[in-house]
Amino acid sequence: MGNGKTDFTKAAVLNGTAAFYVKLRAMQKARTLFFTAPKKIEIRETTLPPLKEDEVLVETICSAISAGTEMLVYRGQFPHLADSHDAVSSDLNYPLAYGYSCVGVVRETGTQVDKAWRNKFIFAFQPHTSHFIIHHSFLILLPEGLSPENACFLPNMETAVNLVQDGAPILGERVLVLGQGVIGLLTASLLSEFPLESLVTVDRFELRRKALQIGGQRSKVKSLLLQDLRPSTFDLVFELSGSPSALNNAISLASFSGRVVIGSWYGQKRAEIDLGGTFHRSRIKLISSQVSSISPELSGRWDKARRFEVTWEALKRIQPEKWITHRFSLEDADKAYRLLDESPQETIQVVFEY
Repeated sequence: MGNGKTDFTKAAVLNGTAAFYVKLRAMQKARTLFFTAPKKIEIRETTLPPLKEDEVLVETICSAISAGTEMLVYRGQFPHLADSHDAVSSDLNYPLAYGYSCVGVVRETGTQVDKAWRNKFIFAFQPHTSHFIIHHSFLILLPEGLSPENACFLPNMETAVNLVQDGAPILGERVLVLGQGVIGLLTASLLSEFPLESLVTVDRFELRRKALQIGGQRSKVKSLLLQDLRPSTFDLVFELSGSPSALNNAISLASFSGRVVIGSWYGQKRAEIDLGGTFHRSRIKLISSQVSSISPELSGRWDKARRFEVTWEALKRIQPEKWITHRFSLEDADKAYRLLDESPQETIQVVFEY
């Protein structure tokens, strides 16, 4: 028989994660990003609670920053919603840990959780943090072969799927996407798979206008500037720029009986909307689209599980990790948010690596 030290060494060799488990049990700490005031963040070391029997411990690999909703939180432009039909965005107040796109590895499991979960790659709607404890039912298992970086795009791709479903493009339609941030790029990528007469995208930043072509596909997508477009041209317009003033542009570019899908969340930002002029007599339909619910027209046949299946397949086809322009450690989070706030023209997707 060997001594205890030798036995443990052999066990660590046989199981490369054994040493990690021992160290983590001793530390029981996590580094978590908190928004404390407009344009103020802190990385706080938080104590992990004891693992309950139906919970798991996850070590984060990467998490994606939302350049839309999350930047409203960073800038202090979010409304205080008691209930947004979305657990992530309801009742927001400083200080808060915010974020919803974490990919990690299950490191420990509670006594009632199948040990097969250990070392599995998972997605969770979780704020930016190095480790977290979560009920096992909230885990989403990554499909075989999908990289953690691609999986970080899951919430935005689900949003893009929802947008396309709400817009319901028809064979031969002329379609416009205003805004080529991540959600705009994903939406345009999905729309390019439809037999449309034309698909046009608009963004003021050159990097984003070229992003679909840089990806080596979507050759039938035309990327133009706003001034290149003629009014009353498009059957279906997606407003995804995040700018309230762009809604007037969307309305003016929609054709008679056209549809405008509003996917942007403006937060506390306000702008005058022109519902005079041609809007009223043109029978233009404004459609509010938000991913936390499924359109009533589809809810009899669709649920979140079915939509996730479609989303995973879309991620496999489109491989959006090519649009990651910047990677930061959590300790450099302040630099990441300042970059997005001050130089958005240099970015598409920014991620934290742990």
